[in-house]
Amino acid sequence: MNIKNLLMEYDVILASASPRRKELMQLICPSFRVIPADCGEAVPEALSARDVPGYLSYQKCECISQVYQKAVVIGCDTVVTTADGEILGKPKDEEDAKRMLRLLSGRVHTVDTGVSVSHNGHIETFTETTKVWFKELTDEEIDDYVATGEPMDKAGAYGIQGEGTLLVEKIEGDFFNVVGLPVSKLAAKLHEMLD
Repeated sequence: MNIKNLLMEYDVILASASPRRKELMQLICPSFRVIPADCGEAVPEALSARDVPGYLSYQKCECISQVYQKAVVIGCDTVVTTADGEILGKPKDEEDAKRMLRLLSGRVHTVDTGVSVSHNGHIETFTETTKVWFKELTDEEIDDYVATGEPMDKAGAYGIQGEGTLLVEKIEGDFFNVVGLPVSKLAAKLHEMLD
Protein backbone atom coordinates (compact mmCIF):
# COMPACT_ATOMS: atom_id res chain seq x y z
CA MET A 1 0.00 0.00 0.00
CA ASN A 2 1.32 3.44 -0.79
CA ILE A 3 2.40 5.46 2.25
CA LYS A 4 -0.26 8.19 1.89
CA ASN A 5 -3.06 5.61 1.79
CA LEU A 6 -1.51 3.67 4.68
CA LEU A 7 -1.29 6.77 6.89
CA MET A 8 -4.91 7.73 6.23
CA GLU A 9 -5.83 4.90 8.61
CA TYR A 10 -3.97 6.53 11.52
CA ASP A 11 -4.08 9.61 13.72
CA VAL A 12 -0.67 11.10 12.82
CA ILE A 13 0.96 13.82 14.94
CA LEU A 14 4.03 15.83 14.00
CA ALA A 15 5.65 16.94 17.27
CA SER A 16 7.34 19.97 15.72
CA ALA A 17 6.55 23.66 15.29
CA SER A 18 8.75 23.96 12.18
CA PRO A 19 6.80 25.24 9.17
CA ARG A 20 9.39 23.58 6.91
CA ARG A 21 8.83 20.16 8.49
CA LYS A 22 5.08 20.62 8.23
CA GLU A 23 5.42 21.36 4.52
CA LEU A 24 7.65 18.32 3.93
CA MET A 25 5.41 16.06 6.02
CA GLN A 26 2.58 16.79 3.58
CA LEU A 27 4.55 14.89 0.93
CA ILE A 28 4.07 11.72 3.01
CA CYS A 29 0.82 12.29 4.86
CA PRO A 30 -2.08 14.38 3.52
CA SER A 31 -3.74 14.71 6.93
CA PHE A 32 -1.93 15.09 10.25
CA ARG A 33 -1.96 17.25 13.36
CA VAL A 34 0.87 19.50 14.53
CA ILE A 35 1.42 19.41 18.30
CA PRO A 36 4.83 20.87 19.19
CA ALA A 37 6.60 19.13 22.07
CA ASP A 38 7.43 21.47 24.92
CA CYS A 39 9.70 19.18 26.91
CA GLY A 40 12.95 21.16 27.07
CA GLU A 41 16.12 20.45 25.13
CA ALA A 42 18.63 19.60 27.86
CA VAL A 43 21.24 17.15 26.60
CA PRO A 44 23.49 14.90 28.73
CA GLU A 45 27.09 16.18 28.55
CA ALA A 46 28.47 12.75 27.63
CA LEU A 47 26.44 12.67 24.40
CA SER A 48 28.41 13.08 21.15
CA ALA A 49 27.30 15.72 18.63
CA ARG A 50 26.12 12.98 16.28
CA ASP A 51 23.85 11.48 18.98
CA VAL A 52 22.20 14.76 20.02
CA PRO A 53 19.47 14.95 17.33
CA GLY A 54 18.39 11.34 17.90
CA TYR A 55 18.25 11.93 21.65
CA LEU A 56 16.21 15.13 21.31
CA SER A 57 13.84 13.67 18.70
CA TYR A 58 13.19 10.74 21.07
CA GLN A 59 12.42 13.13 23.95
CA LYS A 60 9.94 15.10 21.81
CA CYS A 61 8.29 11.96 20.45
CA GLU A 62 7.96 10.38 23.90
CA CYS A 63 6.60 13.62 25.41
CA ILE A 64 3.70 13.75 22.93
CA SER A 65 3.11 9.99 22.63
CA GLN A 66 2.53 9.72 26.39
CA VAL A 67 -0.49 12.02 25.95
CA TYR A 68 -1.69 10.65 22.59
CA GLN A 69 -1.01 6.96 23.07
CA LYS A 70 -3.07 5.70 20.12
CA ALA A 71 -1.51 8.12 17.61
CA VAL A 72 1.50 7.72 15.36
CA VAL A 73 3.81 10.45 16.70
CA ILE A 74 6.82 11.80 14.82
CA GLY A 75 9.46 13.80 16.70
CA CYS A 76 12.40 15.50 14.95
CA ASP A 77 15.48 17.50 15.75
CA THR A 78 18.13 18.90 13.41
CA VAL A 79 21.67 19.77 14.43
CA VAL A 80 24.37 21.51 12.40
CA THR A 81 27.92 20.54 13.41
CA THR A 82 31.03 22.38 12.21
CA ALA A 83 34.15 20.61 10.97
CA ASP A 84 35.61 21.29 14.44
CA GLY A 85 32.71 19.52 16.18
CA GLU A 86 30.87 22.61 17.46
CA ILE A 87 27.09 22.22 17.48
CA LEU A 88 25.29 25.22 16.00
CA GLY A 89 21.72 25.72 17.12
CA LYS A 90 19.48 28.64 16.20
CA PRO A 91 21.27 31.99 16.50
CA LYS A 92 20.50 34.13 19.55
CA ASP A 93 20.74 37.36 17.56
CA GLU A 94 22.18 38.78 14.34
CA GLU A 95 25.76 38.85 15.65
CA ASP A 96 25.49 35.18 16.60
CA ALA A 97 24.16 34.38 13.11
CA LYS A 98 27.15 36.16 11.56
CA ARG A 99 29.53 34.25 13.85
CA MET A 100 28.00 30.94 12.75
CA LEU A 101 28.16 31.81 9.06
CA ARG A 102 31.84 32.79 9.43
CA LEU A 103 32.48 29.36 11.01
CA LEU A 104 30.80 27.62 8.07
CA SER A 105 32.35 29.79 5.34
CA GLY A 106 34.61 27.88 2.93
CA ARG A 107 34.28 24.64 4.89
CA VAL A 108 32.29 21.44 5.10
CA HIS A 109 29.81 20.79 7.94
CA THR A 110 27.30 18.09 8.72
CA VAL A 111 23.57 18.32 9.20
CA ASP A 112 22.12 15.52 11.30
CA THR A 113 18.37 15.10 11.67
CA GLY A 114 17.12 12.70 14.31
CA VAL A 115 13.64 11.29 13.72
CA SER A 116 11.66 9.23 16.24
CA VAL A 117 8.40 7.47 15.42
CA SER A 118 6.03 6.17 18.09
CA HIS A 119 3.32 3.57 17.47
CA ASN A 120 1.56 1.34 20.02
CA GLY A 121 3.94 2.33 22.83
CA HIS A 122 7.03 1.49 20.78
CA ILE A 123 9.49 4.20 19.63
CA GLU A 124 12.07 3.78 16.87
CA THR A 125 14.73 6.38 16.15
CA PHE A 126 17.09 6.98 13.25
CA THR A 127 19.48 9.77 12.30
CA GLU A 128 20.15 10.93 8.76
CA THR A 129 23.40 12.77 7.95
CA THR A 130 24.12 15.14 5.07
CA LYS A 131 27.43 16.89 4.36
CA VAL A 132 27.22 20.50 3.19
CA TRP A 133 30.04 22.54 1.66
CA PHE A 134 29.80 26.33 1.94
CA LYS A 135 31.54 28.60 -0.54
CA GLU A 136 33.97 31.19 0.84
CA LEU A 137 31.78 34.06 2.06
CA THR A 138 32.73 37.71 2.22
CA ASP A 139 31.69 39.84 5.21
CA GLU A 140 29.35 41.71 2.87
CA GLU A 141 27.64 38.46 1.75
CA ILE A 142 27.21 37.42 5.38
CA ASP A 143 25.82 40.84 6.39
CA ASP A 144 23.44 40.89 3.42
CA TYR A 145 22.16 37.39 4.13
CA VAL A 146 21.63 38.06 7.85
CA ALA A 147 19.78 41.27 6.95
CA THR A 148 17.14 39.14 5.13
CA GLY A 149 16.11 37.71 8.53
CA GLU A 150 16.12 34.19 7.09
CA PRO A 151 18.88 32.80 9.36
CA MET A 152 17.22 33.71 12.64
CA ASP A 153 15.05 30.63 13.23
CA LYS A 154 17.31 28.02 11.67
CA ALA A 155 19.99 25.73 13.07
CA GLY A 156 23.35 26.85 11.70
CA ALA A 157 21.87 30.24 10.72
CA TYR A 158 20.90 29.36 7.16
CA GLY A 159 18.01 27.89 5.20
CA ILE A 160 19.11 25.80 2.21
CA GLN A 161 15.58 25.96 0.77
CA GLY A 162 15.64 29.77 0.70
CA GLU A 163 18.26 32.41 -0.05
CA GLY A 164 20.72 30.30 1.93
CA THR A 165 21.05 28.10 -1.13
CA LEU A 166 23.32 30.82 -2.56
CA LEU A 167 25.85 30.10 0.21
CA VAL A 168 26.10 26.39 -0.58
CA GLU A 169 28.69 25.00 -2.99
CA LYS A 170 27.51 21.37 -2.88
CA ILE A 171 25.91 18.72 -0.69
CA GLU A 172 26.42 15.00 -0.21
CA GLY A 173 23.28 13.23 0.97
CA ASP A 174 19.59 14.02 1.36
CA PHE A 175 18.69 17.65 0.52
CA PHE A 176 15.43 17.45 2.51
CA ASN A 177 17.42 16.35 5.55
CA VAL A 178 19.12 19.76 5.52
CA VAL A 179 15.68 21.41 5.37
CA GLY A 180 14.75 19.42 8.50
CA LEU A 181 13.01 16.17 7.51
CA PRO A 182 14.54 13.21 5.64
CA VAL A 183 11.29 12.49 3.80
CA SER A 184 12.25 9.30 1.96
CA LYS A 185 13.81 7.60 4.97
CA LEU A 186 10.87 8.60 7.19
CA ALA A 187 8.40 7.17 4.65
CA ALA A 188 10.35 3.88 4.64
CA LYS A 189 10.40 3.77 8.46
CA LEU A 190 6.64 4.41 8.65
CA HIS A 191 6.01 1.65 6.10
CA GLU A 192 8.18 -0.75 8.10
CA MET A 193 6.44 0.04 11.39
CA LEU A 194 2.81 0.22 10.20
CA ASP A 195 2.50 -2.17 7.25
